[in-house]
Amino acid sequence: MTLVFYSQVDNADDWREALRAADPGLAFRVWPDCGPLETVEAVLAWKAPPGFYRQFPNLRLIITLGAGVDNIVGDTTLPPGIPITRISDPEMGRMMGQFLLTCVLRHFREFGTFERARAERRWAYVHPRETRECTVGMMGLGQLGSVAAAEFVRQGFRVLGWSRSPKVLPGVETFAGMAALPAFLAQSEICVMLLPLTPDTENLMTAERFAQLPRGAKFVNAGRGRTVDEQALVQALRSGHLAEATLDVFHEEPLPPAHPLWDLPQVLVTPHLASIAIPRSAAAQIVENLRRIARGDSPLNAVDPSRGY
Repeated sequence: MTLVFYSQVDNADDWREALRAADPGLAFRVWPDCGPLETVEAVLAWKAPPGFYRQFPNLRLIITLGAGVDNIVGDTTLPPGIPITRISDPEMGRMMGQFLLTCVLRHFREFGTFERARAERRWAYVHPRETRECTVGMMGLGQLGSVAAAEFVRQGFRVLGWSRSPKVLPGVETFAGMAALPAFLAQSEICVMLLPLTPDTENLMTAERFAQLPRGAKFVNAGRGRTVDEQALVQALRSGHLAEATLDVFHEEPLPPAHPLWDLPQVLVTPHLASIAIPRSAAAQIVENLRRIARGDSPLNAVDPSRGY
């Protein structure tokens, strides 16, 4: 089978080595040097441009390198009926859990306060609290969100979880559906978003919903940028209703130099790297899906385009 690799940020050589170790017979090509288009049966990609997939007349499988699939299912030129899969890798979950726990602990232990004080050469003592005194709200309880919520529980935080449908997680008080969102937000001192981008979640965090968070809340987004109304976020930060934010995803990436988020000292911007697919650990799953497609079977971890995840 011939697989084409497309990514502006991932290392093609690492993926070639890992996939060929898992399947020495795999024909691995890197766009645009992919040979005859009609020979391509699978694509492994991150943020391929609109129209990319329709150029392969015999395409049988699309594999996304990231957790989000909105750029694929939102491509109106996508040929119908081609299965789309995401990588479900415990290492990705561990990486996301590490990132979000770092963000939460940084906000909880007031590192932002100390960083701003240092810039002013000012000694700024903030008396430490126990984690049980702080409530962390996790928006999104899928594979990655569940791992992160478990990390918060392990650290002793009171942990709330919100999702589209009911979930049961050890140590987590869960909320489900839009009607439950205000009660969830009202208790979330540190609100963490890890939601997919769907018609239901686009601009989910509006000015009204930011106002439902406790005054002085901290906000973290490592899901999709367009789940947040960025103008409302900026205003909530400028007004002081939100004390701080850590943002890994944005409407436009890279974040434009003139964007007002760069000017807010209480905001930490990271360049969409909370969690990535790791070739060494993900290769076996990809090869298994290629073999399943070759046999005429359905792939593992298939995406439902109608739901967006």
